[in-house]
Amino acid sequence: MNTLQMLLNKLPGPLRNRYFFALLCFFALMVFFDRHDVLTQIRLQRMVNKLEDDKAYYTKKIEEAKQERLDMDANKERFARERYYMKQQDEDVYIIVEE
Repeated sequence: MNTLQMLLNKLPGPLRNRYFFALLCFFALMVFFDRHDVLTQIRLQRMVNKLEDDKAYYTKKIEEAKQERLDMDANKERFARERYYMKQQDEDVYIIVEE
């Protein structure tokens, strides 16, 4: 007997079946070598999760900006004093920087 035949005889019965071997090859092809393989799907899912987190972050920032704009429209003098350190002529402004 040749060595290939001896190796095939040592394998259990289900592994010697040619349909099982074809199914195993097809499964390996689909899992590791296909365009939509498992590693690509994991990478894409991570990217989707990151983009969803970014979307939530920017949605929150947009809401904060809208609230700030409404606050600025309602109280322009306070906004100018806090942001641009504007003052009236008869007063002094002291800037306190917290560390």
